[in-house]
Order: sequence, then C-alpha cells, then structure tokens
Amino acid sequence: MKNKKNYSSIHKDYLRKYRLKNTSIKLVQALILIIFLLCWELLTKYEIISSFFFSSPSKICETIKTLYQNGELWHHSKITLGETLQGFAIATGIGFVIAFLLWYSEFLRKVLEPYLVVLNSLPKIALGPIIIIWFGAGSKAIVFMCILIVIIVTILNILNSFISCDPQLIALAKSMGANKLQIFFKLILPNSLKDIVSTLKINVGLSWIGAIMGEYLVSRAGLGYLLIYGGQVFDLNLVMTSTVILCVLASIMYFAVALFEKLMNKFYE
Repeated sequence: MKNKKNYSSIHKDYLRKYRLKNTSIKLVQALILIIFLLCWELLTKYEIISSFFFSSPSKICETIKTLYQNGELWHHSKITLGETLQGFAIATGIGFVIAFLLWYSEFLRKVLEPYLVVLNSLPKIALGPIIIIWFGAGSKAIVFMCILIVIIVTILNILNSFISCDPQLIALAKSMGANKLQIFFKLILPNSLKDIVSTLKINVGLSWIGAIMGEYLVSRAGLGYLLIYGGQVFDLNLVMTSTVILCVLASIMYFAVALFEKLMNKFYE
C-alpha cells in the first residue's frame, strides 16, 4: 500500500512539473511575439524604420478590418485555403499509396527510385507554363502545382520510414507466418507513425508554398493574388497583411496535424 501511495505521489509530482514546463514554454513564446510586435510598432511610430517599407502592426490591423468590411478577407482566404487543403490531401494520399507500393515491390522501388530523385530536384516553377496549358488559368492549375511540390517529398519520406523498420522484427514476424500485408499493418505502419506525422507537418508548409506559387502564376483571387497586387501598387500594408493571414492559416493547419498526432498516439497505445 505504501509503495502504491509513493508511486501515486511521484506520478502526480511528475505531471505537475510537466504541466508547469509546458505552460512556461507557451508563456515565453507569447512573450517573444508580444515583444516583437511592440518593438515593431514603436520603431515605425518614431520613424526609426519606415512604415512605408515595413508597415506596422496597427496598419496591418486596419487593413484586416478594411478587408473584412468589404468582404475580401474571407473571399481571398477561402480560395487559397481550399486550394491548399485540396493539394495537401491529394498529394499526401497518393504519396502514401505510392510509398506503400514501392515498399511492397522491391523491384518497382529500384526501378523508380532514380526518377523520384530527379523529379524532386526539378524546380517545379519551371513547369508553370506547361501546367497552365494543361489545366488552364484557374484553380486546377494551382492545385496541381501544390500536388507537384508535396507529392515527391511525401513518397520519399514515407518510403524511407517504411524500409527503415528493424529487419530482425520483420524476420520474426515472417517466422510466425505473417504475410506481407499483416507485416505492414501490424509492424511497419505503427513503427512509421512518427515519421508519417512529421511528413504531414512538412507537407503543411509545402502545400502553402505550392498554392501561393500557383497563385503567383495564374490566380485572379486568393492571398497570393493580394501579395502580387500589393507589390505592384506598392501597398506594403496589403502585402504584410496577406503574409500575416497566411501565417495564421498555416499555423491552424499545423495545429490540426498536431491534434491528429495525439489522436493516433492514443489509438496505438
């Protein structure tokens, strides 16, 4: 009974310290952001740096308010967010399936691996004119650009995770009569969970890059369009506001992936 009580008290103390550490980290993160914004505002207010070139937090808030009032904030954000989510979901899903097929067939993997490396090193922006001809100057071209940027990284990262599983564990599973699919679902997939989630987190950033890059080429609406338009008319407030909105949306998407990671960890516990 004493050992049980001691264990309980030690566990509670550990949880308390863990929560305190996490709270401290979040407070420091928030403090860094507040200090950065305050310094930025003061530097522009006292004209140490030019608000024309660097904008300011107060002007960004005013621009967000203006965009919200005339309905452009949700309109442009919705378009870019939709393109990004489509590209992210399609590229991640297809990339996972291709990685599985390459893991399943060693012959296919050895045949296609050099081509994947070449495609990964290819500057995707160079394919812009071809993509426009194939899909037209619309959202399909933007989504396809997003897929191109995300899919190869997804395949390579997940495939490397699949083939890095301990061969002794695989041999043990085979000795117990497990077939290849059973080995995959019972051994390979749980072992690769962390790497898959890490790939999803990387894909969040890449999908936003792909969407904005696509909008730079063909868009008539979206946050990428606002960035281009703001630069053309030298409206740096609009440029910085679009950048801030992109950061907020990307952060929300990243935290959604982090929540998915927690759910998956609980599922495999």
